[in-house]
Amino acid sequence: MRLAELDVQWQALGLGADGLQVYEALLNLPAPASRAALARSLDLPPRRVTAALDQLAEHGFTRPGGDLPLVPVPVAPATALRVLLHHHRAQLLRRSAELEELTGSVDRIAAQLLSTAKDPRAIGIETVRGGRAIAERVAALLVSAREEVALVDRPPYAASQPDGMPAPLDVTEPVRRGVRVRVVVDREGLDFPGRARGLNDLSGQGVQIRVGTDLPTKLITVDRRITLLPPTDAADPTASALVVSDALLGNALVPLFEALWDRAAPISAEADEQVTDEDRELLTLLAAGLKDEAIARRLGIHVHTVRRRITRLMQLLNAQTRFQAGVQAGARGWLTV
Repeated sequence: MRLAELDVQWQALGLGADGLQVYEALLNLPAPASRAALARSLDLPPRRVTAALDQLAEHGFTRPGGDLPLVPVPVAPATALRVLLHHHRAQLLRRSAELEELTGSVDRIAAQLLSTAKDPRAIGIETVRGGRAIAERVAALLVSAREEVALVDRPPYAASQPDGMPAPLDVTEPVRRGVRVRVVVDREGLDFPGRARGLNDLSGQGVQIRVGTDLPTKLITVDRRITLLPPTDAADPTASALVVSDALLGNALVPLFEALWDRAAPISAEADEQVTDEDRELLTLLAAGLKDEAIARRLGIHVHTVRRRITRLMQLLNAQTRFQAGVQAGARGWLTV
């Protein structure tokens, strides 16, 4: 994983670059006597260090270490991350419930708007009728993407083969142009022969793919400005799709995708089979803040073996530091309970 992608995950945790730098210093450097000493050791202005320490305390990564001028004590990464992720998950579940309730109203809202508008396109809602016209509009949207394409993919599909295999979209073309492409696929769609292998191939070409269950709708969003809602049965020659650029619906559909994305499980071209149960245990101990010698005693292996395995896992996770490795392992679900 590239450093730019790591930065996105740090931001998702609510921690900025200064916060991470300060937290790693608290974990790895001898405890400074004061915040000023910590700022000097990091070559950062004291006000930025103070802001970062406040942010870390707010998110549960530190606890008070004494009088105000003293630096706080870092909480073990595994503990802090689990508490923070639990908090985010609780917020997500509440937001997801709100969005699922709103999803049931999308068709009704769209129908009401279309019934009262003389020209639906004037309010940012357009109806596209017929399979061929829908396919052409989808292709045009993908070509127009400049920053991001987000798709929700679920059965039933328009069959391109007798066995019902879904017709593929050329989602790798935007990737080749530097566009971020994210896809949430319904687990039910993996039943088609070769479907999982095809998704892994797309993942290897840079498409970010996650698998969810009971996805409520299909949708394609381009640059967070326009969304196409495909028909439920794309094989129906009389089917219609809605193209939405209206702010009211856009403000509901984009968060809907984000909620589905957060709840889905990632797939990767790198097989998880490379990670053994022993590796997961080692990563959990590492994330808990144990030193190499303590990990070696716990696992009953030589300390050199521990260091060699940590190096391999950091390469597998594309992590630059051990703290990054712990966060990445937690995000991928590799830590044991």
